[in-house]
Order: sequence, then C-alpha cells, then structure tokens
Amino acid sequence: MAAALLILAYPARVRAQGIVLTRADRALVSQIEAYLNAQKGLTANFLQVDENGTTRTGKAWLQRPGKMRFAYDPPDPQLLVAGFGLLVYHDPQLDQTTNIPLSSTPLGILLARHVDLESGSVQITRIDKQPGQVNISLVRKGKEAAGTLTLSFSTDPLELQSWVVRDAQGRRTSVHLYDIMPGGPFPDSLFEYTQSGGPNSGGG
Repeated sequence: MAAALLILAYPARVRAQGIVLTRADRALVSQIEAYLNAQKGLTANFLQVDENGTTRTGKAWLQRPGKMRFAYDPPDPQLLVAGFGLLVYHDPQLDQTTNIPLSSTPLGILLARHVDLESGSVQITRIDKQPGQVNISLVRKGKEAAGTLTLSFSTDPLELQSWVVRDAQGRRTSVHLYDIMPGGPFPDSLFEYTQSGGPNSGGG
C-alpha cells in the first residue's frame, strides 16, 4: 500500500470542481495564506489514520519550501521524505522505493515557496466553516487525478491542525499534528533519501 501522502496520478473517476468564493471566503483564504507563508519550519508528532482505520504514529519535520520528513515510530520501518523536488516513499519490508515529483502531489501546495491558494495552478473545491475550525479543500488544476488535499485549521488562534488526503479512488487518509514546535533551518541531509537506508535513519 502506498504511503498516506504519496498520491499517484491514477485517472480520477470524478473531476473536482472549483467553487465561487464570497468576499468573506476571500478574506479567510488570505488569512490562511499569510499564516502558511509565515511557517518556515516546524517539528511535530503525528497520528496517521488510514482508510481502513489503521493508525500509525511518528515524528514530522516540515521546512518550506519543499521539504518534509515523516519518520514512523518503531516497529514501522517506513519513511516518507520530500526534498529537492521529489517525494520519496521507502518501504524496506517490501524493498520498494517510490519517487514522484512533489509538484504532482497535492502536498506540494502546502510546501510551496509561496502559498497562493487562488493561483492559476491551485483550485479551491470546498470551504467548510465550523465553530472554532475551518477546513479548506484543494486540488491542482490539470492534475485533479493526483487527489484532493483538505487542510484543517483551528481559528482562535489560526493554526494548522491536520490534513486529509483523498486519492482518485476515494480512499481517505488523515494526518493529525500535535506538540507542534517552530524549528529550523534543518540540515539538508534530513530531507534526502539514500539507498543505504536514508539520511541519518534516526531522524536527527
């Protein structure tokens, strides 16, 4: 099974449609963009819940632009690394490594040098406002088959709490962040994968 955040570009069954934003929506989107663009680096623990209810935990490092590392807690040996334009998923149990361009995945939206959710390459498909929380769903224009990314934020204060990836087959995987701490810059080696087992396998 592919990793939660590693979405391959299978043909989509239903093409995602954008929505018309109200003035209030645009103000909210601008706040979210400003918040995301201010986040240069962080560490967090994470809880991942797959479509079948399987849970996995680990530690995450994010550094914008374009870098991320998900190291899963033992005994899970898998590793997910984004850096230098690639998203790499390694499963040593299957002796399998998968590489895809970060720009082909919805996650690349979050890791962009400058987050612009109303740019020509990104399309907002849904905004769901709830007391104390807002969810915003996104796709890449022309790459809708790569899946949908839904970012969930607390609103007081505005803070990224989780995201949900839904692939072209409708399979849903959620990642919840906690113990979030600002950090970085981190060494480049943290976001590289080598065939010998990846960078500093313990994570750093």
